[in-house]
Amino acid sequence: MNKTSPTIANNNGDNSDAVGEILLAQPRGFCAGVDRAITIVEQALQKFGAPIYVRHEIVHNAYVVNDLRERGAIFIDELSEVPAGQTVIFSAHGVSPAVRQEAEERGLKIFDATCPLVTKVHVEVAKMRREGMHIIMIGHRGHPEVEGTMGQAPDGIQLVENVKDVELLTIPSNSPVAYVTQTTLSVDETKEIVEALKKKFPAIAQPKKQDICYATQNRQDAVKFMAPQVDLVIVVGSPNSSNSNRLRELSEKLGVISYMVDHPDQLKPEWFVDRKRIGLTAGASAPESLAQSIIDRIKTLGPRQVRVLDGIIENTAFPLPKGLS
Repeated sequence: MNKTSPTIANNNGDNSDAVGEILLAQPRGFCAGVDRAITIVEQALQKFGAPIYVRHEIVHNAYVVNDLRERGAIFIDELSEVPAGQTVIFSAHGVSPAVRQEAEERGLKIFDATCPLVTKVHVEVAKMRREGMHIIMIGHRGHPEVEGTMGQAPDGIQLVENVKDVELLTIPSNSPVAYVTQTTLSVDETKEIVEALKKKFPAIAQPKKQDICYATQNRQDAVKFMAPQVDLVIVVGSPNSSNSNRLRELSEKLGVISYMVDHPDQLKPEWFVDRKRIGLTAGASAPESLAQSIIDRIKTLGPRQVRVLDGIIENTAFPLPKGLS
């Protein structure tokens, strides 16, 4: 799989009104945590051979998962599906200590592809619980990252998804309270919930550092910059990708018609009628090769020049686990 961005020359758009443009958000696509997770599976397949078992989808992108499946990765929901003595990889979303313990007790060879930024939240949760704090997590129920984080303190953590959930919390007012957030939420998304938590618990402890993933915020900021310049936004991402869904929702809130696709065939010609400028971004789990195939398909629906917008150039990289690097 090609995980590097193709070289696309910037175009000043001198005749863009005549032929139309595709404006590419910067940054878009793979973040460092996703790139690391996929590389871990690829290296494990190369070093140990197929099959390699992966607990849950390594990242939330159908294109990536199908590619790795064809190369010998087997995606499972329960560790009981992994034969004794085999290799298992934990997905980028992280797991609870109970899952890790089960894998160790079964003698499985473990490689942890948890994003280091998620691991940071896990460490914070465990530390705050040891200090006797009641923890509130801001996130989406059922998301693997939320399940993994809440599993770090199963007897002392509650989930809130919105302001109404905050109102229903029943923690004693004199108890020490702290909060953490799902990393794939943006500062804007959590702002109202955080304000409600501070109002209900004036002494609530905040994370030492923002738990919002830098890549999530950067991609949302890029959409904010791009949206006012276009007539339509295409988000490359799969339906179960939290950060991709947030990109689509954000551009819609900014008043731009937006669609999310994870295959060129999902594009509908009628979307592009009378649309001069098309904005395109990609969630953090969507590869640039997939984005490029969607760009190529859009170009067949009408002559269009491609222009990369100004934005942050990310250079973060995370090391691989011992035994694979």
